Amino acid sequence: MMEHNLRFSPSSVHEAGSFKLLELPSDICKLLEDQNSTPKLTIKGQPGEDAVLCTNDKTYTLRSVVLSNSILVVTAPPDTSDSLDFDADSVVIRDQINEILEVTPTVPKLHKLGSLLRGKEYNEDEEDAREEDEDCQKFTYADAKLLIQASDAELDRGLKNRRILNINGELRPIAPQYLGHIIELVLNLLISLSLPHENTSVEKLCSALSDQHEVPRIVSTQILSWFGSINEQAYWKMDIEAIIKEAGLGILRNHKRDPIRIPDLQTAWQAKVGDAFASAVDLKLLAGNYLVSSSPHRSGDTEALLYFPASELPLDPAARFSELFLTRNRWKGDEIAPFLSDIAVDSKERDKLLLKYARAVSSPQGIWYMARTTI
Repeated sequence: MMEHNLRFSPSSVHEAGSFKLLELPSDICKLLEDQNSTPKLTIKGQPGEDAVLCTNDKTYTLRSVVLSNSILVVTAPPDTSDSLDFDADSVVIRDQINEILEVTPTVPKLHKLGSLLRGKEYNEDEEDAREEDEDCQKFTYADAKLLIQASDAELDRGLKNRRILNINGELRPIAPQYLGHIIELVLNLLISLSLPHENTSVEKLCSALSDQHEVPRIVSTQILSWFGSINEQAYWKMDIEAIIKEAGLGILRNHKRDPIRIPDLQTAWQAKVGDAFASAVDLKLLAGNYLVSSSPHRSGDTEALLYFPASELPLDPAARFSELFLTRNRWKGDEIAPFLSDIAVDSKERDKLLLKYARAVSSPQGIWYMARTTI
């Protein structure tokens, strides 16, 4: 058995606390071990925020866990004049670790985009608005990469899902009304120009939007990428469900206080997308954006919908559940699930949140979830 002499480093006082032990999950270990990839690990967080660790496409929380036994960080003797009295068998104690940093997957922290981009909406009268507000401070894509706690891939996906334009590096959320108008124009042009929705020229469609309706190409091209895929030959394949969903949301947003009867919504929705896509209209596409209420009209047996988007609910799970149960005192599993998808990494974590913040109650109608404090 080999024997070593343990010695404290001459710089141990200055080095104390300079070492951190990071426990990596298996998926990050595989990334680091893959010789064909060049993974990037970045720790993000501003003062007052909990730090997160980001890879190229995922975000992880960093949590300090106290160890029951201390771990010593040891090295060979340093190659300095202070180490002349160390023999060849010496092992130098550099630091003592009493905790490890645990890494667990989490949802990207994209909620700050709303406050950072408030008042910067891109609208139809954009040029006139810019001339009146030349001193408006820009928020750029580079700013977002620095301030938003998310991986690059998650940030790009978040900008797409939140309908945020990148105008020459500046981030601008497009006004919902203007986006709905452009979607209607796209659907009408597909019909009037006899363009196939599964394979149409981006140049031809964007030219028509620019020449006939004054929609800038930098805007129309990004919108097409949000609602479909563009191949290497610059041909667009429309995502029917995505564009039909946005058209339905455009109608539903007008009913935050005044509910709309489901038949009326479906009729207006089908008229908006046209006969070619009317069959794709499906209420399931709007899950997580509405509450079902009794119709205010005489036909009391007809259900109506109120606009209630999950995106406007608190990000903190405790506050999210509090808001949900203040809105409605009990929920079915399939009703509450869409309102939890953006605060849970997967269905397993969502179920854990339900167990922690709600209690299940059996009834003849099935399982209902209620607040834990409800009597």
